Amino acid sequence: MTIAQEDWPNLKRFAVDNELLPAASPLEDRVVFMGDSITQGWLDYGYPELFKNYPYINRGISGQTTPQMLLRFRADVLNLQPKIVVILAGINDIAGNTGPSTLKMIQDNIISMVQLAQANSIKVILSSILPADRFTWQPGINPADAVIQMNAFLKIYAKNHKCYYLDYYSSLVNDTKGMIERYSEDGVHPTIAGYEVMTPLVLGAINEVVQKQN
Repeated sequence: MTIAQEDWPNLKRFAVDNELLPAASPLEDRVVFMGDSITQGWLDYGYPELFKNYPYINRGISGQTTPQMLLRFRADVLNLQPKIVVILAGINDIAGNTGPSTLKMIQDNIISMVQLAQANSIKVILSSILPADRFTWQPGINPADAVIQMNAFLKIYAKNHKCYYLDYYSSLVNDTKGMIERYSEDGVHPTIAGYEVMTPLVLGAINEVVQKQN
């Protein structure tokens, strides 16, 4: 049995960090970012200051799909007791990273994460999937229309279930339903310029949600 099979959701990745994290203060607007490589990239090179200057915690893991995120949602989100969770997920499901996945399956996993968060009094920011018209690691798949369909679902679901819908897509998309070239080198992952577009959007979303809470 491989390590991946033993720990398929990668619960070990942040186990020590989570254990060492101080308990959340009632005065602290703690935010957890849950996601895949796009979320991880924010910390690695996109805008790491975001997680140094604010009470924000990055729990992105490269390559992950929504079922993996759902399995680690309690350990990497709920147990950290944030006021807000920012969920950015789904593109790797469309790529089939952990096997074939329908849009309904992706939607169900995201709904489950939202319900878990809200049951624990955590406000949810549902992020649009970023535009993508190709996968370098899955050249036979064109994800553009699936991304559009998922974002249409996320927007409606957020409106009907008291979530904030964070629209990255509109600011990053080109006229062929892919990512504007300067914002991505591979058509999926943002460049630093891409994160420079995304950062004020997520900060604005967090601020708006915090203001409504206070």
